[in-house]
Amino acid sequence: MKSVGRSILVGAILAVAGLASAADAPDLVVGTWTLNVAKSKFTPGHELKSQTRTYTETAKGVSVKVNGVGADGSALSQQSTFKYDGKSYPMSGAADYDALSLQRVNDNTVKSTLLKGGRPVGATIRTISMHGKVMTMSTKLKDVNGKRNEMIAIYDKQ
Repeated sequence: MKSVGRSILVGAILAVAGLASAADAPDLVVGTWTLNVAKSKFTPGHELKSQTRTYTETAKGVSVKVNGVGADGSALSQQSTFKYDGKSYPMSGAADYDALSLQRVNDNTVKSTLLKGGRPVGATIRTISMHGKVMTMSTKLKDVNGKRNEMIAIYDKQ
């Protein structure tokens, strides 16, 4: 009976230690990601020519800086700092939305609501591959002209 009790106690301690280390694990998105244009799909007229996304962990949450070239050849520059708590966080530089609300689904997947003036205008599902080298962002939104814009953007980790 003592060995069964000991086994349960050891199992419980290991389970709690596993949860604690998982909570302390770094966010898989942290790093620099480059758009793979050839593998990505865009609504015609909304094709990105290039994009680099750099994610860092900060005391205030996760910070993202986005730079690239849009379909019309114009430079793109966006940034935000957020947490995965469902609250709204400002996003500067995005024409179609001005805030994000993010929630973690699991270690590899995050759902984001894109907001403009406090109202939802779209959503993104961000998934990182099991090997951590490919990120897929599936986005559906209405642009500033009210037209539907969908994209499946594939990024490679640098």
